[in-house]
Amino acid sequence: MPEMMSGNVDMELLCFTTAGSVDDGKSTLIGRLLYDSKAILEDQLEALRRASRHRGEEQINLALLTDGLRAEREQGITIDVAYRYFATRRRKFIIADTPGHIQYTRNMVTGASNAKAALILVDARNGVLEQTVRHCCIAALLQIPHVIVCVNKMDLVAYREDLFERIRCDFTRFADRLEIRDLSFFPISALHGDNVVERSQHMPWYRGPTLLYALEHLPIRNDHDFIDARFPVQYVVRPGSGEFCDYRGYAGRVAGGVFRPGDEVTALPSGRGSRVRSIDFMGGHLELAFPPQSITLTIEDDIDIGRGDMIVKRDDLPRVGHEITATVCWLNEKPMRSGVRYWVRHTTREARCVVQEVHHKININTLEKNDRDKEIGLNEIAAITLKTTQPLFFDSYRKNRVTGSLILIDEATNETVGAGMIE
Repeated sequence: MPEMMSGNVDMELLCFTTAGSVDDGKSTLIGRLLYDSKAILEDQLEALRRASRHRGEEQINLALLTDGLRAEREQGITIDVAYRYFATRRRKFIIADTPGHIQYTRNMVTGASNAKAALILVDARNGVLEQTVRHCCIAALLQIPHVIVCVNKMDLVAYREDLFERIRCDFTRFADRLEIRDLSFFPISALHGDNVVERSQHMPWYRGPTLLYALEHLPIRNDHDFIDARFPVQYVVRPGSGEFCDYRGYAGRVAGGVFRPGDEVTALPSGRGSRVRSIDFMGGHLELAFPPQSITLTIEDDIDIGRGDMIVKRDDLPRVGHEITATVCWLNEKPMRSGVRYWVRHTTREARCVVQEVHHKININTLEKNDRDKEIGLNEIAAITLKTTQPLFFDSYRKNRVTGSLILIDEATNETVGAGMIE
């Protein structure tokens, strides 16, 4: 959609996350993607060769490219979220390699929060495991639009089609109970590169695309909300001297919808109306702006607007309120309890809040609700209601992942203790 609206658009960016059980080969798959797409620099390759030789391995261990922590390399597991960047001629990519252990659920939620696709690895020898189900549930809970299941280590099961089909059926059986918009399956061998960047000669029965081709062609343009216009103000631009002494602009990133000069808009929380005078970008003007562009808006009337306010279309207002019901993943070792005060950060707006009520805890393996246990600990997920000191301007997370998400911050330590999705 953006390319149809404007000819001056950068190459598309796809952020995707990876998840899998221990030894499913996530780090090797990412290393293979980077290696076969020529995204590894020569000095990185040499460092990989040295590290592999030091470990007594004859071939380059591609997993070492993403296992950045010493503890990860020693244990052969992923603990932290490792971000990697690469690009092809068609698209730019950010990879969030997230841990699979249940005690690192918060890391996976953090890595997947901005992802438009989730790669879930399954070991062809083991099939669908409890961790696989949990990863799929988290992807569904975060409403990641595209879920890609990579059945890895096909080389260790003689590239058998029947095993791949069995895993596909097992995975689809429980995934049908979740609201996943786009689900696809790929038989691969990350170690040998089968169906990752190049097509495999060992699986003539598979007639689908390679994994990289699928990532390059995922339909991500409609994953943004182009209907409801939302512009959280991040900064007020006031040069105050020279030819721009009368200039007053509002800088930020478009969170939803399309803005054009002449549009009738409303500023929240004041509720005062005006019209868009211009959309300024990189020293020039745009005829329209859409997510996720960073722009500066100017309006025709002199309205008191500051950081944390939101500019919206006059006939398309978000929900405004002091009470917010959200699904929250708890990120802190100190449990969350009702009545405790926190800071809430929503788009560019901050306010104090209290946890007014804990409705139920969510079993991350089944998405079943438990309304008896109201103490929420580290890595646990619950539905809660927040009461804020200032009104927030929000949409449901299902409609808009930007205006529908928030974080909770501890007042004393300034640590981020929770990440929430507004219902």
